[in-house]
Formats: sequence, structure tokens, C-alpha cells
Amino acid sequence: MKLTWKWIEHEIFRTGITIKGVDGVLELIGGVLLWLVKPETLSHAVRFLFQHELSRDPNDFLATHVLHATQKLEGENKMFAVLFLVSHGLIKIIIVTALWMDQVWAYPLALFVFSAFGVYQSYRWTHTHSFFLALLTIFDVLIVYLTWVEYRVQKKARESRGA
Repeated sequence: MKLTWKWIEHEIFRTGITIKGVDGVLELIGGVLLWLVKPETLSHAVRFLFQHELSRDPNDFLATHVLHATQKLEGENKMFAVLFLVSHGLIKIIIVTALWMDQVWAYPLALFVFSAFGVYQSYRWTHTHSFFLALLTIFDVLIVYLTWVEYRVQKKARESRGA
């Protein structure tokens, strides 16, 4: 196998969409679990998991933020989180599966959806200045670029086969 830039781009694209697909599965599972688990149970579980860390550092960044987030998951907030995670996860799973199967219709949809996710994440970043959110947005920009490159390759290959 000859190592070319096109081959490297293709493999990075496949790896990136695989990561997106795994993330979609995790979001779907998380949304279903969140729907099934009572907020109080979730808060107790999180408190138990971070008990050791909080005993050493009551202001631990990760522990306090996760605890705070679980305490907000009541009523409408919980339903929004469930719907967000489930829909976000399903959309990613469907798009990634179609991309893996080289379905040409999925490329423009992926470009639109992943771009929309990136725009929303950029908007959220202006409020949070989260380093993780910035990295996630950069990853999404890379995936959008690679999807565009792969889409052009797929279209060209199909046109040459059809001609």
C-alpha cells in the first residue's frame, strides 16, 4: 500500500467519524440512563464517586462541576438533557453509519449537522470559555473539513464510474 496524503486524509476521516459514532452511542446510552435514573439517585452516586476527591479538596474543579450539574437535573432540565442526549446521539449514529457505508446523501447532511454542532459549541464557548469545548469545536471543524474532502472524492469516483 502506497502512503499518500489522500490515504492519510481518508484514514483520519474514518477515525474521526468512528470517534463521533462512539460518542453518539455514549450519548444515547447516557440519555436513556438519565431518563431511567432519578436525579436524587444520580446525585448520590456522583457524590459517592467523588467522595474521596472532595474530602481532600472540597473545591475540586471536576467534582464540584459534576455535582452541580447533577443537582440541576430536575423536571424540565432533566427532560431537556434526556431529549438532547438521545436526539444528538441518534443523529450522530445514523450519519456515521451512512458515512461508513459510503452513502453519498450522508455527506451533505453530515456537513450541515456537524457544522451546526460546531456553531452551537462556539456560541456556548462564548459563555463558558471551556477549554474542553474549544478542543471539541476544533475537532468538529477538522471533521467537517475531512467530510468535505471525502465527499468530493466520493462524488468524483461515482461520476467516473457512471460516465
